Formats: sequence, C-alpha cells, structure tokens
Amino acid sequence: LYSDQGRLKEAEAIYQRALEGYEKALGSDHTSTLNIVHNLGNLYKIQGRLKEAETMYQRALSGYSAALGSSHPRCLLVIEKIASLQPAQGSLSL
Repeated sequence: LYSDQGRLKEAEAIYQRALEGYEKALGSDHTSTLNIVHNLGNLYKIQGRLKEAETMYQRALSGYSAALGSSHPRCLLVIEKIASLQPAQGSLSL
C-alpha cells in the first residue's frame, strides 16, 4: 500500500522489519521470506537503486531455485526482473 501511494521510504522500512521477522521465524531460505526479498528488489528498482535491486533479485532467485527448482514460474519471474535491469545498468549475471 505504501509503495502504491509513493511512500517508498515507509514501504522500505516496513519491508525491512518484515524481512527481519520472517528470517527469525522461518529462516532466510523459506519461500515466504524470499517473497519479501523479491518485493524489496521491486521497491529498490522503483527507487532507481538498481544494484540493490539486483542483489535482492539474485538472493530471491538463488533461494527459489533451491526450494522450488530452477524452472519454477517464480524463478522465471525473477529472471525476467533481473533482465529488466540490464538496459539501465549494463551487464548483469544470472
């Protein structure tokens, strides 16, 4: 909601707090935790923080691949997000 309203700093703080809670409760490799990581990547992309977005997307992709398999639709979506950073950032690695 905050992100949709343009309140990006508030959204980031909430995502960070949620990420800490999910990591503590479920672990850093749980798919629910990875969903928060993915959402943080989206937020960073919106903010133009492309290196941070890439870091979050790579973390999500690694975790999703391990948990769900590399051909899972969630992994493919994250790969698409990483590729979308390329025109603005230059060469990226998958």
